[in-house]
Amino acid sequence: MTDWSGYIGLILQGALVTLQLTVMGSALAVVMAFLAGLGRVSRFMAVRALATTYIEFFRGTSIFVQLFWVYFVLPFAGVTLSPLQAGVLALGLNVGAYGAEVVRGAVKAIGREQREACIALNLTRGQAMRHVILPQALPLMLPTFGNNAIELLKGTAVVSLISLTDMTFQAQVVRAQTGNTLIPFAVILVLYFLMALAISHGMRWLERRVTRGLDGVRT
Repeated sequence: MTDWSGYIGLILQGALVTLQLTVMGSALAVVMAFLAGLGRVSRFMAVRALATTYIEFFRGTSIFVQLFWVYFVLPFAGVTLSPLQAGVLALGLNVGAYGAEVVRGAVKAIGREQREACIALNLTRGQAMRHVILPQALPLMLPTFGNNAIELLKGTAVVSLISLTDMTFQAQVVRAQTGNTLIPFAVILVLYFLMALAISHGMRWLERRVTRGLDGVRT
C-alpha cells in the first residue's frame, strides 16, 4: 500500500511555491496595471503609445510563449532568470496588461463633475488624480482585480513547463512515482479552489473597506 503522507507533503511544498508565484506575480501585475492604465489616459502621446503597445502585445500573445521567451530566450541577451523569477515576470506582465484596461476604464468612469470640481479647487492634474479620481475609481477596479488574481493563480500551472516545482509539477511527479492520477490531481484541485476562495473573500473584504464613506460621492 502506498504511503501517501510523504507524497501529500510534496504537493504541499509545491503549494507554497504556487502561493509565492501568486503573491509576487499579483504585486507586479498591480504595478504594471496602474502604470499602463494611467499611461493610457496620459496627456502625452508617446506615453499613451508606449502603454498601448505593452497592453496589446501581452494581451495578444500566449502566456506560454511569453514564459518561454523570458526563461529560454532572454539568456541570449545576457539576462538569466531563475524559474521563479521568470514565472513571476511572465505572469505579472501578462495579467498586468489586462489590469491596465481595468484601471483605464475605472478612471474614465468617474463623472465629469468630479473633474470640474478639481479644476474649481485649483488642483493640478496629479493632485486631482491622487486625491479625487483614484480613491473613487479604486472600488470600481477591485472586483475585476479579484478575477485577475484568480486567473493568475490558475495560470501559475504553466510554470511547471520550465521545471519550477509548483504544486502542478509536484502532482505530476507523484503521479509518475505512484501510477495514481486521481489522488494527486484531486488534491491540487481542492488546493486551487481553496486559494481562489481565499482571494475572492479577501477582495470582497477590501472592497467593503475602500467603499466605506464613498456612498453618494461618485457621480
